[in-house]
Amino acid sequence: MKKQRSSLKSTIAVSLTNYLDAGAIVAGASGLTLWKDYLGLTEGHLGWLNAISANCLGAAIGAIIGGFLADKYGRKAIYTYNMLIYMFGVALIMCSFNFPMLLMGFLVTGISVGVGVPASWTYISESSEVSNRGRNIGISQMAWGIGPTIILILGTLLAPPTGGIGTEGLLFGWVQGIANLFHTGISGSALNVFSSRIVFASLFIVAFIAWLLQRRLDESKEWETMKEKSTQTTQSSSLSSFFSNKINIRTMLFLAGMYLTWNLVSSVMGFFQQHIYETAGGLSNEYANMLSVGQWIIIIATTFVYSMIIDKVNQRWLYFLGVSFAVTAWLLIITIGINSIAGLLIFTLLWGLQGGISVQSFYALWASELFPAKYRAAAQGIMFFIVRGLSAAWGLGFVYIYGENGEGFTIAAYIMIALLVTSLLIGTLGAPNTRGKSLEEITRERYGDDV
Repeated sequence: MKKQRSSLKSTIAVSLTNYLDAGAIVAGASGLTLWKDYLGLTEGHLGWLNAISANCLGAAIGAIIGGFLADKYGRKAIYTYNMLIYMFGVALIMCSFNFPMLLMGFLVTGISVGVGVPASWTYISESSEVSNRGRNIGISQMAWGIGPTIILILGTLLAPPTGGIGTEGLLFGWVQGIANLFHTGISGSALNVFSSRIVFASLFIVAFIAWLLQRRLDESKEWETMKEKSTQTTQSSSLSSFFSNKINIRTMLFLAGMYLTWNLVSSVMGFFQQHIYETAGGLSNEYANMLSVGQWIIIIATTFVYSMIIDKVNQRWLYFLGVSFAVTAWLLIITIGINSIAGLLIFTLLWGLQGGISVQSFYALWASELFPAKYRAAAQGIMFFIVRGLSAAWGLGFVYIYGENGEGFTIAAYIMIALLVTSLLIGTLGAPNTRGKSLEEITRERYGDDV
């Protein structure tokens, strides 16, 4: 019981990384229109912000670095320094007054997010008991839902007026007061964007708290045991042995395949959802944020249920159920129409349900189970690099398919459906049978004793 409490405590501390990852993505998304107006950005500029952010390339670069560092120097090394990088990136965004500065802030924040992700999932898995490994991964995913929910609520309360007096958020008066401390008489888009600056300031505070908690974590016992047993090898020889193993290659193809096809859709929704609701759907910034808040509340509730049952049920069919919600959501939004309130509400509900039983939850669990400890984090870093890197390229293409005002939404939606169906098939057919087994047992079954 004491060990279970300890694993839960460390899971909560590490899960703040997930809060900050999703929080950074949604903070950028909720203020996207505000930054666009303030800096005079085009859809192409928005595509680049998405491409190098925590949503895509920034996280991709960070993940491949962080994965190798976590395997070579330990999981704790990541937690000692990484949040300082995150705070620097967020500070750049908060103080941005031109596009290059904003772009650099998104990139630095994204790199920090990527560095932390492989270490987080690995550490949670290695510090969990056999009976609650899935539960702890699920709890970490709840942080991925709590972060956006809080950020969106804050964004809604601080939202500037979009349709005249009375359409602003309840706390927009605070925004005016804070903005006037820096520039007396500030108005227009320069004032409105302070809403987004304050939202990012909240992430800076949480990142500081996360740094204080995470730097006190103990090192992973499994990593320490692996280091004691392993002979001294160079990083290049470890990398060579990783790619020469056919089991590793097959596992990477399976995991990256199911995660990539889902993430190409999810990354667009994570960064552009409010923008889509405002342009194609015709909602105000405030109502777009409110609808997204409702969706994230559904995600949190569903993720809680997921975390309670994942260690007890057939994971293959639970995966199938989750992705089926996603496919149905996009089929219905095409049928009913995104400019219909009923269509938006049904889509929000179904997309929220799939988010609670998300492919990312299964990817985080299976990726941390299916590789040996000596390159468990590095393998995740490589796959995360591939997935988020390709998501960056897709994000750049999406804005041109979608159009300035959502005229290409239907074409984009059909592409989303094709991607989700592919993820559904790969994950359902290839789901591993790891429930109830220790990490050591899984490794022996897959690799034998010579690892």
